[in-house]
Amino acid sequence: MAKQIAKTYGEALFKLAIEENQLDSLESEAIDVLEVVRSNEELSKVLNHPKISREEKVQLIEQVFKGNVSDHIVGFLTIIVEKGRNEELTAIFEYFLSEVMEYKNIGVAYVTSAVVLTKEQRAQVENRLLQVTKYVQFVTHYEVDESLIGGMVIRIGDRVVDSSIRTKLNSMANKLKKIQLS
Repeated sequence: MAKQIAKTYGEALFKLAIEENQLDSLESEAIDVLEVVRSNEELSKVLNHPKISREEKVQLIEQVFKGNVSDHIVGFLTIIVEKGRNEELTAIFEYFLSEVMEYKNIGVAYVTSAVVLTKEQRAQVENRLLQVTKYVQFVTHYEVDESLIGGMVIRIGDRVVDSSIRTKLNSMANKLKKIQLS
């Protein structure tokens, strides 16, 4: 249900951004809103507190954001709060930003390797990703997991390419278990 809420509201903001020809400005403001919400635990507590009325929450949204972001974003935040969807606020804006990146053909890749990759290796990975995908640019997140032994695992959306030695060894072990000796 939460994913559907984020998708519904995120798509609505995305369509507004396209229709109003304000994709870049609303993207920037969405990043700012996410930063404020994530860095201010008190704001999140107040917005999600069941004993604080929706009217008070709307007033808080206006106090915090009016004059700092466009009326489109303030209005959008107000709708989210009025509809009682404030617990999904972060997910909604994350969905919107993912739609913007997809629209701009910017991919997000999560690369896990057994060792820290050098700048040259990272550049090679990104160049290869650009060659084999539709994206024109990548935002790449790197992580080290020594249990991979060697190789790497790359995740882009719901696609995963696992060329780690750990996976290859596990696969070989499974095949060996299936062999019946006569």
